[in-house]
Amino acid sequence: MTQESFVDFQNVWLAYNDELLAQNHFAVEDINLQVKQGEFIAIVGPSGCGKSTFMKLTTGLKMPSKGRILVDGQPVTGPLKISGMAFQASSLLPWRTTLDNVLLPLEIVEPYRSNFKQKKAEYVERARKLLSTVGLAGYEDKFPWQLSGGMQQRASICRALIHEPKMLLLDEPFGALDAFTREELWCILRDLWTEQKFNVILVTHDLRESVFLADTVYVMSKSPGRFVVKKEIDLPRPRDLEITYTPEFTNIVHELRGHIGAMRKTGAAINQ
Repeated sequence: MTQESFVDFQNVWLAYNDELLAQNHFAVEDINLQVKQGEFIAIVGPSGCGKSTFMKLTTGLKMPSKGRILVDGQPVTGPLKISGMAFQASSLLPWRTTLDNVLLPLEIVEPYRSNFKQKKAEYVERARKLLSTVGLAGYEDKFPWQLSGGMQQRASICRALIHEPKMLLLDEPFGALDAFTREELWCILRDLWTEQKFNVILVTHDLRESVFLADTVYVMSKSPGRFVVKKEIDLPRPRDLEITYTPEFTNIVHELRGHIGAMRKTGAAINQ
């Protein structure tokens, strides 16, 4: 592993149980991946190719059948505390206000949990600041059912970042939103990442989203999932939405779409 790799997958295979392992039936196979400190990567590919399985491996919710995974220089042996997660469903607790939903990780994750009562005022201030950053100032006391889908997703991202994780994992976070709201949230995520430079792993079906946000896009093959294409996105930063209408941007999207289309037809692997 190079010194600067923050996430390091070394020949990782995963079968979901011993029976499948005995049959050599893997959900993901032969994953070798090195993600640099502060890098933003996106993973795209056909449905059922193992993108979400990869997320579970990265956070320690699943252990590999073969190979090993290091995050921040440490072997992954169980669920990571240094990561935050957000999903397509915002999964906010309906009986808690926006502010209380965002504070939730600080109530349950150590070392914050032990200090929650003493430091509550400081944590509330942190949550308010984060909500303000994503345009939710004034909505702290609203309940999830009083928020639009886009607002709920903003609150969900705040909740994932409140404990200042080193890594943010996003599984189709904007998939259920309309195009305008989605693009607005791309810009919010871009700004948060630019400011804080945490590592991001984004799983998405949206190729435009992956090219706009990521430093590197990986294409996964159909099950068993393997990374078959690595595309470094050489578009300059900071990127604004205007870039999505340029030939340079469109060419990259078409190239990725071509790789995925070829896999859908043949199921064959494509190399970088």
